[in-house]
Amino acid sequence: MGQQTIRILGIDPGLRRTGWGVIDMRGTSLSFVAAGTVTSDAKRDLATRLVELHDGLADIVERQAPHEAAVEQTFVNRDATATLKLGQARGIALLVPAARGIGVAEYAPNLVKKTVVGSGHGDKKQIRMMVAVLLPKAKVETDDAADALAIAITHAHHRVSRLIAAAGA
Repeated sequence: MGQQTIRILGIDPGLRRTGWGVIDMRGTSLSFVAAGTVTSDAKRDLATRLVELHDGLADIVERQAPHEAAVEQTFVNRDATATLKLGQARGIALLVPAARGIGVAEYAPNLVKKTVVGSGHGDKKQIRMMVAVLLPKAKVETDDAADALAIAITHAHHRVSRLIAAAGA
């Protein structure tokens, strides 16, 4: 009996740039499918920018047909306005797959770093390097796309324990 392939979409939300990455998981094997960045025009109003992110992510979900999605949780910083805008972009990242019936998991930034780099304090360069090691065929042009692939990898590593926890709840 063959193993089922699970397609996972990782999303690194941001108002200017939202990274996305898609991997296939077959058993414990992970393979790169696609990655990129959805951008919004900083000269436009907030509502229009959110629509740009929505439409870009909706197109990715349509084209890539993921079975599951994972989104990074909000990193709260001292700039309340920036945090609020990030939260709104994150809402779009959660909404797009959920509205299409795709389950969405959320992961803290430190867990993503710990899963991919081995430490909860890895930097962008380390994440990009480890994504290249874990997914040697990955074509990653931005840090946002690398982060999104790291989120998808994190979901692949933690999805079984999440399913068991959900079944017991």
